[in-house]
Amino acid sequence: MVAEALTADAVHLAAGGVALAVALAVVYFVDRPSGDWTRALRSRLLLGVPWGTLVVMAGVVGVYLFVQSGLNNPNRPVVIPFRSWSYFYPEGLVWSSFAHAGRGHITGNLLAAVVAGGLSEYAYGHFPDGREVGEADRLAVRLRRLPSRVWALPSRARRLPQRIRAAPGRLAAVESPAANPYVRAFLIVPGAAVAFGLVSALFALGPVIGFSVVVFAYWGFALVSRPVAAVVAMAGTTLVGVLYDAVRVPVAFAEASPSYGVPGWANVAIQGHALGVIGGALVAVVLLRRRGRARNGEGRSADSDAAAGRWRHHPVATADGGGTRADATERSALVVFGALLLFGASRRLWAVYWYLGNERYELYRAVGVGLLALLAAIVAVAAVSRDEPIWPARAVPDPETIRGGIRSATPAAVGLLLLVAALAVVAGPAVVPNLVAVDDGDLPGDPVEVEGYQVTYAEDVENRLVGVVDVEAFGRSTSVNTSGVIVTNPDREIWTTAVSKGNLAFWGYRAVDVGGTGWRETVWVQRVGWVAANGGPTYRVDAVRNETRRTLFTSEPARAEPQIDGRTVVVAAARGTFELTVIGGSGNNVTAPLPAANESVTVRGITLVREGDVLFAERGETRVRIAQRERYEGRQ
Repeated sequence: MVAEALTADAVHLAAGGVALAVALAVVYFVDRPSGDWTRALRSRLLLGVPWGTLVVMAGVVGVYLFVQSGLNNPNRPVVIPFRSWSYFYPEGLVWSSFAHAGRGHITGNLLAAVVAGGLSEYAYGHFPDGREVGEADRLAVRLRRLPSRVWALPSRARRLPQRIRAAPGRLAAVESPAANPYVRAFLIVPGAAVAFGLVSALFALGPVIGFSVVVFAYWGFALVSRPVAAVVAMAGTTLVGVLYDAVRVPVAFAEASPSYGVPGWANVAIQGHALGVIGGALVAVVLLRRRGRARNGEGRSADSDAAAGRWRHHPVATADGGGTRADATERSALVVFGALLLFGASRRLWAVYWYLGNERYELYRAVGVGLLALLAAIVAVAAVSRDEPIWPARAVPDPETIRGGIRSATPAAVGLLLLVAALAVVAGPAVVPNLVAVDDGDLPGDPVEVEGYQVTYAEDVENRLVGVVDVEAFGRSTSVNTSGVIVTNPDREIWTTAVSKGNLAFWGYRAVDVGGTGWRETVWVQRVGWVAANGGPTYRVDAVRNETRRTLFTSEPARAEPQIDGRTVVVAAARGTFELTVIGGSGNNVTAPLPAANESVTVRGITLVREGDVLFAERGETRVRIAQRERYEGRQ
């Protein structure tokens, strides 16, 4: 059966690959590009490859495999210790922007990084002003020369010491190290991504995890520098994902099944994503304006300055002042504004919501759309506005006072100031919560302790993570309750509901992985319950570690509705077992343990018979169903 499935997958993959190759060959034959397809890439990137993005992606994969122990279990890495919990827990701050919650999480971010990071790196360029690409740079020409280069390897190896000694002189000949394409590709680009990830972790609101903040920074940079290309690239991200799935799973089988999860928009780390977009856009605005000023400062006369007028300091103005570059229209305010709106709508940047506790959320969609539009307008103003005074008659040539600066303000300066203010508004609320230490008070129940971690289960207790700072606004408060598996570690400033009550009730059992850099321990949490006839469930929650079971929680008893001779049966969860109590009628209440499968017990004249997962009560000719074992939808 397995061999047949593999063969079927291989056949489908081969068929799809052949069809794709034929389609590309037809387009190539019609277009006859002669290297034009890759010339633009090779003019700005070394060999036409975004090396910096690939280096960062390799680092992210390394964190997943070795730091999060994903090499041991690719589908379930260690997550809890690698979130940005607090300023007092540096390990979480260092890893949070590069760690992930699962294979699907890291796969989605890496596929998006290929597209967004590649486009941003192209806009930045390994060659600051681009370069002319001739016939000798074509890939086909390089491949034809490959055999001769291989034969020349011994002679190249003999000249290696001489080339190493000459390296300092060659580097000194470059006007600036930042202009060296290798420095830009393998140092500046990945260094900027890592630095942004580390800095953004300082301003993350809540225990955020994932590379998406850097991916959204890539998008922010691309939306300002290449807005039209960025909009097209959003569709390209979908194509890359489809190609990946087609290669990984050529044939998929599916059927209708129940599922459990919070609303999709509640899984969006909107504050971190907005932080990334604004940060990336800010870097792009500053870079483009610096390039514009440098370009306009070369080869310009006084007459050309006068002729250039309002275009003089525009980031896409030409050096001769007589017009604009070919991509000036691409970066018009309307295009940048529209690109930001399209991107934000597709990536749920409008999902402003409030957590009400116990997996309940309130979405403010209309306000979110309005805020997205304001952000898009601010970015457009900062990216495209001119460097001319808003009030030319009141402007001061070289303002030395605040009043003079205000009178000489330009739309570009105002836009940049608004963009910085937007960044501060988004980042600021995270500072105070990250400065507060987690309360290390006692946990309910009998927690399992693992190397400083405590794992327990509780219901309707105060959520110490959300309520770390007590805030009330518009009838809402951060003081909310939570129910589920709680994990704490005061030394790491961790307090979290690792598995919600509803999640555990859906699946019946869940794994809770705790640990640190390079190590993990797993605590399995299981819910076992019985449902009384028309009386609701009663259950207990056990923790299993190293084949040792411990009861963490028992719920309230459940009373069955049927009566026999004026008596009813109450089912109650107890530590390690369940108990049956016959109440009502004359006489005292009597309790007995739940009988094993296909056995019975008699209590006050009522025989309680267990047949598999169903419990019956019998007395004389009367037989009624009292309870049945709890079932879990996720395991059916």
